[in-house]
Amino acid sequence: MAEIDRDRSTEGLAGYAALIERYDLDVIPNWHRSLVTTSGIRRIDSNEGIIEEVYTSKYWPGDTLGDHLEFALKYDGTNLAILASLFEVVAEEDFLEYVRSRPTGKYARRLWYLYEFLTGRALPLDDLKQGNYINLLEPEEYYTVSPARQIRRQRINDNLLGDPRFCPTVRRTETLRSFETADLTGRCRRAVAGYSPELLRRALGYLYTKETKSSFEIENIKPTSTRTERFVALLQLAEQEDFCEKPRLIELQNRIVDQRFRDYDYRTSQNYVGETIAWQKERIHFICPKPEDLADMMEGLITAHKRMDASDVSPVVHAAVISYGFVFLHPFQDGNGRIHRFLIHNILARRGFTPKGVMFPVSASMLKNSADYDASLEAFSRHIMALVEYSLDEDGRMTVHNDTAKWYRYIDMTPQVEALFKFIDQTIEVELTQELAFLANYDETKKAIQEIVDMPDRLIDLFIRFCLQNNGRLSTQKRKSHFDFLSDEEIARMEQAVLAAYGDMISNAD
Repeated sequence: MAEIDRDRSTEGLAGYAALIERYDLDVIPNWHRSLVTTSGIRRIDSNEGIIEEVYTSKYWPGDTLGDHLEFALKYDGTNLAILASLFEVVAEEDFLEYVRSRPTGKYARRLWYLYEFLTGRALPLDDLKQGNYINLLEPEEYYTVSPARQIRRQRINDNLLGDPRFCPTVRRTETLRSFETADLTGRCRRAVAGYSPELLRRALGYLYTKETKSSFEIENIKPTSTRTERFVALLQLAEQEDFCEKPRLIELQNRIVDQRFRDYDYRTSQNYVGETIAWQKERIHFICPKPEDLADMMEGLITAHKRMDASDVSPVVHAAVISYGFVFLHPFQDGNGRIHRFLIHNILARRGFTPKGVMFPVSASMLKNSADYDASLEAFSRHIMALVEYSLDEDGRMTVHNDTAKWYRYIDMTPQVEALFKFIDQTIEVELTQELAFLANYDETKKAIQEIVDMPDRLIDLFIRFCLQNNGRLSTQKRKSHFDFLSDEEIARMEQAVLAAYGDMISNAD
């Protein structure tokens, strides 16, 4: 929506926006920003992915810390990173005054629990003795784990995806609600139904190789045949074994990188993603967590993985949260991107999202839609760049000077989940469906050509390939060099067999 001209003097900040300004917080912007107007009507604008909502005067919450905290949870959502930043600087007595004023209120109980969850400090308050248990996050608004952990102190059902060490959130947006009803799992199963086991076996071998090459190519790496075979072997294990454990992640890294760059633990130096643009001049795209924070965060990520693995949370949400969380934490010096994409397969296969024995090349969709893939990473990385204070020495070694941990622990991963759903949708619709159809047509074309001329399989494969490279026709040069023994009539009939099978594909490529 276009920005609406209006008189800002009649509007006051509310919720998180008011608290960020009042306490001068450095935070990643919340997805929703609230204002209350003294005149005018309620309206909504959207600017650079942030929804700005203006409420009428009857919504004004009041001026206290508790007033704006309660408004934030009602209208701006639950933003753990902003709350963590706020709880670091507010006077404990101010927060206690709010909780004591309504100790059994559902928002006060949630905020009390989150204060202790995020700070690790117990407030001088007695445990609640009565009252129903309430969900920390509303499952209609957020993706949550079930069963939740019951917290007796505040009588809260903790249904968060993680724990204080690593706890992303995912909102149920309209985009995600539509994907929930799109039956991607059923579409994937229908895409492979009707094909013979032999064709599926051949397709699987090709798709493993395609996924491997695409994953490397995203990083502009040309893998050797040995590294390709190693990665394919890992993909073949993705359905059977859980790789989201520290020893397995280290094993993964060792098997996919050049042996000279193998790590035997998480990195102990500051890492970043950048490019050299001039002599001693780097353009920094992403700064990773400080090494002293990393081990704790990675334990949290693995715990979040196990928590989701034992719940009924969507496998795609699970895969996105863990795989993108992994690449944002960047625990190794090399190989993080390939492991990130491998974990998508590992989780989707183990959670039964993909049909048994079928692997679809999601990296091929990411590669074809590289702007969308980059945007899914930048949805987080561009905000971090505005917050991290760092310096580079003349050898390119980075030092981070401020405390950055909370921004990596408590990420709103809604954009990444939306992106993965879209990549999976495209993979089923295009990569998987088209590859299976291509192979089935290939078999039919070979059979038709054999009935015209009984040639060796190698020559039939070559003839089909040459025709597909030349709009369905055999070029004069290729005929002279490889098929001069065929008559004009035989070539014409064979070309017709290729066009009958691949005409649509050839015309779409023009």
